[in-house]
Amino acid sequence: MTDTQNRAVKVDIWSDIACPWCFIGKRKFEDAVARYGGPVEVEYHSFELSPDTPVDFEGDEVKFLADHKGMPADQVRGMLDNVTGIAAEVGLQYDFGKLRHTNTVKAHELLHFAKANGLQREMKERLLAAYFEEGRQLGRIDELVDLATEVGLDADAARAALDDGRFEPDVRADQAQAQAFGITGVPFFVLEGKYGISGAQAPEMFLQALQQVGAEVSA
Repeated sequence: MTDTQNRAVKVDIWSDIACPWCFIGKRKFEDAVARYGGPVEVEYHSFELSPDTPVDFEGDEVKFLADHKGMPADQVRGMLDNVTGIAAEVGLQYDFGKLRHTNTVKAHELLHFAKANGLQREMKERLLAAYFEEGRQLGRIDELVDLATEVGLDADAARAALDDGRFEPDVRADQAQAQAFGITGVPFFVLEGKYGISGAQAPEMFLQALQQVGAEVSA
């Protein structure tokens, strides 16, 4: 990357904190960004994979997926073992045994609150780790406020924002934009508002896209 590259490539990422491929894709994309070397501006956008899920879902991830997808439990376990192995390859320690399936809309509201306070990327990372590696219950406001303070957000302000739902319209706006773009699954990466990449692709694919778009924006 040359010294003349000075404008950041804007990347909008639609994802859900309850999406295992979103955390894996985040790591692969971060690998590409590090290798790219030029400036990249990242903004996360809300996408709910299972908006009808209750906050206090009764049962584990195997039960949820078996019911939700109509798959045999043994097949689901095999699938989760496979995802756990892929996550380990990028340094993530998934623990589906203690994962607490829940509704994620409040977590998305928190991400918008964090964005308004300049800490969205830190909040996104913390929520994903809490959900997939630590088994935290991310549908509950108390739990979300605790995690918000860990990344440097004000506890009282975070609680007030979650209690009154002031960022829910932003969540819905993200979802409407995803629908307008034709996004049906996540993670989904949009570079400079016009190039889309779906899924947790190899770092090399992300790198190639960044180099191509970076050359365009600096031309």
